[in-house]
Amino acid sequence: MIAMSKGAVHKVDAGALGGRPLRYYDFFMAAFVAILLLSNLIGAAKLSTVGGFTFGAGILFFPLGYVIGDVLTEVYGYARARRCVWAGFGAMLFMALMSWVVVALPPAAGWSGQGAYEAVFGSTWRIVFASLCAFWAGEFANSFVLARMKLLTQGRHLWMRTIGSTIVGQGVDSLLFYPLAFYGDWSNAQVLTVMVTNWAMKVGWEAVLTPVTYAVVNALKRREGLDVYDTGTDFTPFRARL
Repeated sequence: MIAMSKGAVHKVDAGALGGRPLRYYDFFMAAFVAILLLSNLIGAAKLSTVGGFTFGAGILFFPLGYVIGDVLTEVYGYARARRCVWAGFGAMLFMALMSWVVVALPPAAGWSGQGAYEAVFGSTWRIVFASLCAFWAGEFANSFVLARMKLLTQGRHLWMRTIGSTIVGQGVDSLLFYPLAFYGDWSNAQVLTVMVTNWAMKVGWEAVLTPVTYAVVNALKRREGLDVYDTGTDFTPFRARL
């Protein structure tokens, strides 16, 4: 059992949490999954150009999932962040299945919205596969780097951990998603341009949101009364249990 005092933050090993109730963990898991689904459903395949920069429209909100992933790993530890990643992966699989079934159902006589419905929800198998691979690998890379850097820095320099983990995680995500989803459909130059531009913009978003991340992390640690370190954590991504 961890002795707690009001307003105090206790440094604990992830394995020492046991069955201790976590007041806000479920809310952050729900937010993580919701942002993941919406950013992939609404903006993954749309290209936009603003100020001469071409980027995937989902970039405006998808990085928020990485911010929440950083918060989950920093406050609750790698194992609980890993659980959220698997929850998000399962939700994406179900979304892909549901979209495929609903789009494939024959439309009722007189209903004229099938074409628009297919355009919005009829993602190809390539985009679904690319999204799943990129999300899984990118999120685990992000969480692993942040957790390991926390041990190496002994909990100092949060900005270095969040931005450093995003450089790696978003790099893995972009490197997998755009070639897998669009190679052969877009020109090589377009794939490379969008991939690099999106990666840079995602990292930039993380840097801009650093003050917000600091505020949320510090408030959450105070409210939960703990600061988790993954000293004895098994960092394998191939499990969902704590």
